[in-house]
Amino acid sequence: MNTGAELNYLLVLFLILSVLTASVRLGLHILNISHLRSEGRKVPQEFAGAIDADTLKEMRDYSTATGRLEAVRHLFFDLFLPLLVISGLIPWLAGVISSWGLSFVLSGIIFLFAGYLLLGILEIPFDLYQTFGVEKRFSFSTISWATWTADLVKSVLISALVLGILLAAVLGLIRSFPDTWWLWSWLFLIAFQVLVSWLYPVVIAPVFNRFEPVEDQDLARSIASMAERAGFRVRGIYTMDAMKRSRHSNAYFTGIGKTKRIVLFDTLLNDHSRQEILAILAHELGHWKKGHIIKQMLFSAVISLLALYGAHLALQQEILYRTFGFDSPVIYAGLFILAVFLRPAAFFLSPIRTMISRRFERQSDDFSSAMMGGSKALIESLKRLASRNLTNLYPHPAYAWFFYSHPPVLERIRRLKNREEMHERSHTGGLSPGSAPLPGHARAPGKEAGEGLP
Repeated sequence: MNTGAELNYLLVLFLILSVLTASVRLGLHILNISHLRSEGRKVPQEFAGAIDADTLKEMRDYSTATGRLEAVRHLFFDLFLPLLVISGLIPWLAGVISSWGLSFVLSGIIFLFAGYLLLGILEIPFDLYQTFGVEKRFSFSTISWATWTADLVKSVLISALVLGILLAAVLGLIRSFPDTWWLWSWLFLIAFQVLVSWLYPVVIAPVFNRFEPVEDQDLARSIASMAERAGFRVRGIYTMDAMKRSRHSNAYFTGIGKTKRIVLFDTLLNDHSRQEILAILAHELGHWKKGHIIKQMLFSAVISLLALYGAHLALQQEILYRTFGFDSPVIYAGLFILAVFLRPAAFFLSPIRTMISRRFERQSDDFSSAMMGGSKALIESLKRLASRNLTNLYPHPAYAWFFYSHPPVLERIRRLKNREEMHERSHTGGLSPGSAPLPGHARAPGKEAGEGLP
């Protein structure tokens, strides 16, 4: 095998996309931090009485610290992965593994596991600094070294099991059905995703956290009653020992079928009133009621089908292997290269996903307002969550458009207040013709920029 990349149009395109991705992402991070430091020094009117100047400064400092860390982390991987692909290490490793005389499937699993392990190891310093540096500094992190280490080991083992199953299935299908493997792999991945979603609340999540039925029976009945009004059958309402790791607050829905459940962070129960908790859960119910989860799954299914078919076509092209140092096709190595190659494309397509997600969040806000008979409880919960989680109140519009899965919290609050005023005028005869009362319309929290709020 060769030891380096071949200069051609494919390599040039790959390098241009990689540099462009790193430049744009870094530029957006710098723009966001600069905007926050210049604009985020005045308590917005909507938060008057909820936060003071000292809290605002802490929010600004926390967002700056996390933003800088994310900028460095993204820049590292945006540059490291392209360098790894063109360095000649991939064909070298593939050659070493092929010399062992193992089966195609086993060779592919070992090769791709090696890539997964390398990237996982490189993530550890960033996670350590985030957890024991930034989060500790701002009094969020409550995790011990023992718990962090145990979580790491558990995550590696579970990820290895899941990845092993997926790789064995996909590589086996490639070997058995070289012309249609992409379709069979797509069907398998969908079925596997459904299985994992069903198992997650009862098998995977309890490995990391303790889940117990809500002790406050009045609250449990209120939640169950609200869910019933929304047409949602509650299988269980649980609290999670989030305080064991972090002081951040949230709530989420998880599971499908008989494993479907509502989960409340213990930090949420400690910090919020009953009405605020109900408003947050009504928002989550809205995602379910409006079919957001199903729509997102369908969207992901379509994208994954197109990606798999595109991978099928690309893996047949000799230039893919020649460009990155191979004398002959090595399918499993080609899969790794494609994953790296498509990373810039996924980055530039991400605004489509975030735009759809923000639309869903607005619809769920509307549903919560309708369920609660107004927006006051949700507004108060958003303000309290933003204050407790030290949310960035002044993200740059370009950064928010690109990365935020939720509308910025000030935008959400202002929109809810406007709808509340319209709702009140409608009950006093002041609503203009053609206006409508609050419509009726839930999603699990994530770890992306702009999240930390329901």
